[in-house]
Amino acid sequence: MGSRFNQRDQKRKVNKIYNIAITIVSILIVIVAVSIFLSDDGTETKKATTEPKQIADTDSGKVADKPAGKEEETDSEKEDAVGDSEETEEDAVEEDSKATEEDAEEKAEDGADSEKAGDAELVEVEGSGDGNVAATYTSEGWKPVGTEQSGEHTTSFEKGSVDWNEMSKAIASGAGIDEGSMKIWWLQNGGSPSTAIGTVSGGDDPKTFRVYIEWVDGSGWKPVKVEELKTNDKR
Repeated sequence: MGSRFNQRDQKRKVNKIYNIAITIVSILIVIVAVSIFLSDDGTETKKATTEPKQIADTDSGKVADKPAGKEEETDSEKEDAVGDSEETEEDAVEEDSKATEEDAEEKAEDGADSEKAGDAELVEVEGSGDGNVAATYTSEGWKPVGTEQSGEHTTSFEKGSVDWNEMSKAIASGAGIDEGSMKIWWLQNGGSPSTAIGTVSGGDDPKTFRVYIEWVDGSGWKPVKVEELKTNDKR
């Protein structure tokens, strides 16, 4: 879970960057559209004022045209303006496409992270008011870890016992920590024979978690709540 919370922090930052990038791209697209509109309008106006004018010569009956050089020059300017607009549109489309690809990659990474976490989506909830708790989480995806025990269950805090090992497995599941590298700093009764609380951390990760578990008859221990601690109060 230590790595999962780090990933959640990183994703918030990445999502913020992506949102800013998408906003900038949207603004650029609006600017380009306005520029194209103004450019087309200005070009049409200029063309209208520079087209050859025919002046009727009432005396000679001839029609005099103004030089065609002005018209050719205007057509060239229009082509240049259109070319610039097309290049700007292509740049905007390319940036938007890149942002879309990055968003798709992020969603794929989110899916992979969810799979690693056992498809247990965490939901942040209101804490107990403990000043040492940074955040409190729960999940509807948590399930009992199973059990080898049969008959009436008796909680055992003897290290190495079957019940201890199954509690350790449930705590690791709730904290999102690999059980093999998890350090159990404290494991105690949770206030009733069917509940327990463990304080753990993963490997060299300084993040410490307080995991609440409960016994489900026939199915084993199940995590019900996790608190991310500001400091390890059991070290």
